[in-house]
Amino acid sequence: LERMPGDALDPSNVRRALEDVDVVVQALGVDLGPRMFTGPVTLFSEATRTLLNAMHGAGVERLVAVTGFGAGTSRRHMRLPVRLPFEFVLGRVYRDKSEQERLIRQSELDWTIVRPARLTNGPRTERYDVLREPGDYRYGTISRRDVAHFLIDEVEARRTVHEAPVLAA
Repeated sequence: LERMPGDALDPSNVRRALEDVDVVVQALGVDLGPRMFTGPVTLFSEATRTLLNAMHGAGVERLVAVTGFGAGTSRRHMRLPVRLPFEFVLGRVYRDKSEQERLIRQSELDWTIVRPARLTNGPRTERYDVLREPGDYRYGTISRRDVAHFLIDEVEARRTVHEAPVLAA
């Protein structure tokens, strides 16, 4: 596992990061400050377009991408009392994450989309559920360390290729 600094929107940075790489783990985030409420959020879809083009050019075929519960097809499984405040606070972010998921699903890659529950800074426990159906999720949390544990395991084991599991403790 190698962390590569750079700009996820810069094609030359992304191409450089793909040299001698077999698998890409894409985990992006945005500042949840006041600017999130004033303009469009496009980081996830734009960075994914850049990455997919670069992966195609480099011949890298495996992508494990982190989005979140509420993106893509999982949104319809959110309960209404949660969906309304979620839409108000995170709607712009998750609309772009949904576009990111659409782009990944349409690619010819061996992809896995990972949808963690609400993230915490807790310890790695290795006690979490990998839910293959988003409708099975009933809310909860998961530590960032447990998400990292799953990502590393998935890179090695390839258990959820062309799936979008939800991770929750």
